[in-house]
Amino acid sequence: MGYTMDPDPENTAKAYGKEIQISPKKSYEVCNLIRGKDVDEAIDILDDVIEKRRAVPYRRYNKRVAHNKGVGPGGYPVKAASKIKEFIEQAKSNAEEKGLDSENMKIIGLAAHRASPVKGNRPRAQGRSTPFDRKRTNLEIILQEKEE
Repeated sequence: MGYTMDPDPENTAKAYGKEIQISPKKSYEVCNLIRGKDVDEAIDILDDVIEKRRAVPYRRYNKRVAHNKGVGPGGYPVKAASKIKEFIEQAKSNAEEKGLDSENMKIIGLAAHRASPVKGNRPRAQGRSTPFDRKRTNLEIILQEKEE
């Protein structure tokens, strides 16, 4: 698996999550919310989403989605936000390991891609079943040290 961008390894840190069991659609919307932000600001935003104090605006996957005050169509994808927060903290610790200033980092690359599904079946009446696949996501995070 490769990254979508190839940044300078001298001032960047990366993390990659492969086949995480979170919704690709919801993780896409969370990624759009925090891409380009400072790491500490992004973690604060994700904490607010996890505690349901701030809604994530749904820009692309917003059919039949309830509206939230001040956001429009949106929701509180707690599972996706908590997993993305874990990987941001992992990339932050990777930056510390490389000797970078982890307090002075910015998210320059954050992408969520569909991964292969987990095949499953949903039982139905009279001994039948319907295919039901569990969604999985590949997640990549690239942090860069801010220039002063």
